[in-house]
Amino acid sequence: MDSSGTTNQQNQQVPDFYQNVVVMRHGDRIDNFEPLWVSTAARPWDPPLIEEGRVRAFCAGRKLRTGLGFPIHRVFVSPFIRCIQTASEVISALSANEDHPGAVIGDGIPIDSSKLKASVEYGLCEMLNREAIRLDLVPKDGNWGFDFEECEALLPAGTVDDKVERVYKEARKTKFSYVSIENLSETTYSYICKTIISDFLFFFLFMRNSSFQSGKKPASESRSRYARIFKDLADKYPTENLLLVTHGEGIGVAVSAFKEDVTVYEVNYCAYAELKRPIFKKNKSFVAGDFTVVTKSGQTGITYCPTSALTSNASLTSI
Repeated sequence: MDSSGTTNQQNQQVPDFYQNVVVMRHGDRIDNFEPLWVSTAARPWDPPLIEEGRVRAFCAGRKLRTGLGFPIHRVFVSPFIRCIQTASEVISALSANEDHPGAVIGDGIPIDSSKLKASVEYGLCEMLNREAIRLDLVPKDGNWGFDFEECEALLPAGTVDDKVERVYKEARKTKFSYVSIENLSETTYSYICKTIISDFLFFFLFMRNSSFQSGKKPASESRSRYARIFKDLADKYPTENLLLVTHGEGIGVAVSAFKEDVTVYEVNYCAYAELKRPIFKKNKSFVAGDFTVVTKSGQTGITYCPTSALTSNASLTSI
């Protein structure tokens, strides 16, 4: 809100309705179970799910279907294949015509494609730094190879919203050049944008030598990006409940950005955070209140604790 006074005033009002946003991590990725997979993979920076990951994702979708207490109207997905595959299974479970209690994955299950719409959103992508992707695995030509149409073709038929306006709508035009820089530290590399589409993309698409090497600045920028994209998507669709399928760091941000004094220290595969905020109708438009984190620690695969408790323990240990 614009001011604390406005927020306090809204807190005293009865909202017209609530908007719910669920932020989910992808399922089990193959490179964490088959370490040699990267040595022969055509796209080693973009590992798919293992079969158990698909099963976990489908079961997570079934849990959302029966346990949320509200429908999901729209799904946004990171372009990484593990997130696309996770979203596909979750959508199949959410949109199934019947419960199919014996099914463990979504293959062959009839769905009602009118129940929700899905699309790829680049702003939900993985952190593009050494903290998330090993330096030797990044594409040498700088092209991450994400094609939104190809990604969305992997989602259940009829569910893709081809008219959606993406928040990061220019990302598909952006390429990177991967070059070695002489006379710098031996592990330093640079990503240089051949084409800077907009200042809006610049903060996470352009990675400078020092920040990429240390991994500190890109991580903080990516966390800011996650918090911003969650709110931007919610603001864009204030009358709809959203499911955002993204990466582990994003799930941590979904909790820590909207709950004070919290440190998230564990995010399991297909863990999810549930956010909720009041929506008020005003002059033929909608005004949103602040998000609250509904998910309790340990409830849905996310474990967190008060940051102040960690600080206190660290101080006691150092005495």
